[in-house]
Amino acid sequence: MISSGTNAGVLRRFGTAVVATAALLVGGTALSTGAQAETWRFALEEIEGSVQDMYAQKFKELVEQRTDGDVTVQVYPYGALGTSQDLTELTANGSLQFTFASPGHLATMVPEMGVFNLPYILSQNNEVNKQVLTEGDVVYNDLAPALKDKNLKLVTMFPEGEMVWTANKAIRSPEDMAGFKMRVMTSPILTEAYRSMGASPTPMPYGEVYGGLQLGQIDGQVNPIFAIEEMKFYEVQDYMIFAGQQQFTTSVVANQTFYQGLPDERRAMLDEVTTELVDYIFKVQDQYAEERLAKIKEAKPDIEVIELSEEERAAFRERAMSARDTFVEMTGDSGKEVLQALQSEITETEQAVTD
Repeated sequence: MISSGTNAGVLRRFGTAVVATAALLVGGTALSTGAQAETWRFALEEIEGSVQDMYAQKFKELVEQRTDGDVTVQVYPYGALGTSQDLTELTANGSLQFTFASPGHLATMVPEMGVFNLPYILSQNNEVNKQVLTEGDVVYNDLAPALKDKNLKLVTMFPEGEMVWTANKAIRSPEDMAGFKMRVMTSPILTEAYRSMGASPTPMPYGEVYGGLQLGQIDGQVNPIFAIEEMKFYEVQDYMIFAGQQQFTTSVVANQTFYQGLPDERRAMLDEVTTELVDYIFKVQDQYAEERLAKIKEAKPDIEVIELSEEERAAFRERAMSARDTFVEMTGDSGKEVLQALQSEITETEQAVTD
């Protein structure tokens, strides 16, 4: 059985969540209980104009249309209500109805969610990922129930784009990574993965990455294309390397009490909107990757884009397998079961898609 983790983090950060809730009140919109809310509050982990913002704005449009304006969706960009952890807590306590939450963040509550941090776990075929992330048994029958203990409903998951390496030298093999200070998010899984691939993984706050690259404190970083363009990392890097190691995956979570308290017809409407947004957001993330890469090339014509061959990717994939051992050590038998089930589901879906 999957553990839902501990409530200690929620208790430690309760004060911060209260401050963020107060900010909502000061803003002039009194909070009501989830079931009575005429305003649905939806918070982002990203800025306006991001993939998450595109999802939330389309969600807002459809919900307001289909409730004839009886429901208004208020979208809050990142920073308006606190950190990612604050947003999840505000959703769990009913101050927010919806928020985005990365699997890495949700793993602090349900450790098995960290499976999506593993390199080379998802398919190279996004049609496969679409099925696995938006309707798969592992996500919705194995992982989602554990979030209910945190009063969170897992609404959907989707990738925001391939994670791309940037560097000031060509990287085509694990040997090229030797001594390379790669900025990674703070995660034991990612730290082990990049160490195994030959790099020197270096955690650093996101807001300090540009300066770290510019000053040589780090040699490279890994992010989806839209983030590389938005944060201007390409200005201080000469190479972009597509190694196919990971998708930047996110989830939408709702307050469980709010969702269960909705009238049947409104809950059905919400489920229909969520289903309808699947194809939309997969097209958006494809479009964003294409458009942002074009912007990077226009701004810096001499940047070199490297697409690793299958043989080159295989060398990194083999090295990165040790991160799976780290994941199992962290999560025990339940994590091992989730990992095996996800691998099987991806393989079966790939076969079904290609048949």
